[in-house]
Amino acid sequence: MTGGRRAAPRAAEGRRPRRALLPQLGLAAALTALLVAWGYLVVVAVDFGGRARNGSGAAWFLLALATVGAVACLFLALLVGVRLVRLVLNPPTDRPSGGRRAAR
Repeated sequence: MTGGRRAAPRAAEGRRPRRALLPQLGLAAALTALLVAWGYLVVVAVDFGGRARNGSGAAWFLLALATVGAVACLFLALLVGVRLVRLVLNPPTDRPSGGRRAAR
């Protein structure tokens, strides 16, 4: 089968367009920071839980605060992770200005 009017030139076959890696790197850095913060807050919550069982009243409040912070960090990490996977698997395509499809 031969190419028609809309066939791409053969020189462009096999080449993949270069994509900017900045969005992927930014999301990867944010994901890493959120997971490190989550791990730290889990360790802190375990520490405050031990102190609270020994009778420290203020440790209960700090335990609750660290737990809510850990849950929030993990939730945000999941959101950022999904966005990163979607960006890697489905890269954005270049559209003409105005966000509309080109006229045929």
